[in-house]
Amino acid sequence: MAHDVAALAVELADMAAADHQSSIRANSDDPAEQLVWRRLTARHGDRLGEIMDEYGWPTAELVGEEAARAAWLIAQHADRQLDVQRRALQLMQQAVSAGSAGPRELAFLRDRTLVNEGRMQVYGTQIAGVKDGSPVPWPCEQPERMDELRAEVGIEPFDEYVAKFSMA
Repeated sequence: MAHDVAALAVELADMAAADHQSSIRANSDDPAEQLVWRRLTARHGDRLGEIMDEYGWPTAELVGEEAARAAWLIAQHADRQLDVQRRALQLMQQAVSAGSAGPRELAFLRDRTLVNEGRMQVYGTQIAGVKDGSPVPWPCEQPERMDELRAEVGIEPFDEYVAKFSMA
């Protein structure tokens, strides 16, 4: 089992590295580039599904910080595999309740899954587009409480968050 877990940690880290390298293709104007991204994230989503079947949520205790973060990233990018995202969300929620995963990452995954389901997000982590040079979030359930809810899970206020992305 120890060898399996060590191999799993390496595999997850490698998948995150491939994701990072390929992510520039996600919003490419070239459909072929977008397809490369979609195939990669689909392959990773399928594999994450198998990992969750075998191990449950890959927590930092199980696979280490880097690989646990990689698993979260893979779930986050499994946009065309709602079953994988919903399952990751459920397992990650249990891990957060048990103190073995972070509420911040869970909040991002919850918003991402809600947006992919065509519903309103909670924390304003998902950006719909840019208006007058400023990022605009997808609609939120309680926009007036967004920063308060963000603070509860350790996410900076929306204006600080989007300042990182704004075009200088």
